[in-house]
Amino acid sequence: MTVKTLRIAAALLTRADGKTLLVRKRGTEAFMQPGGKIDAGESALDALARELNEELGLVIVPDHARFLGEFSAVAANEPGFEVNCQLYGVQVEDPVNPAAEIEEAIWVDGGNIDQLHLAPLTRDSILPLYRRLQDA
Repeated sequence: MTVKTLRIAAALLTRADGKTLLVRKRGTEAFMQPGGKIDAGESALDALARELNEELGLVIVPDHARFLGEFSAVAANEPGFEVNCQLYGVQVEDPVNPAAEIEEAIWVDGGNIDQLHLAPLTRDSILPLYRRLQDA
């Protein structure tokens, strides 16, 4: 079977206390970083800014986002797909307001996530990176 790839942009959103935001889409179980699919002709940063605004009411300055790397994993909510993620670090101070397809948004640190159902990309790539950045 051929695996199809979804190109996404995601944010490792952090706030002053060092916690990072995870979101869960309506009708799903897995928590993941906020972000979403990159539309045709759209840059990863433009997609990220659009998704953060649609899903959380956040307005970010794309130039303030720091590219953290490109990661791939099995998609959490789309069987037969993998996600290819452009990940950006974004510091936020504004409150988040879950909207659109986001049912739940939680701030976590490296120690309070063991009980959560995590998307493979979040569990295997992004949270280990987050912990390394916190320890640096």
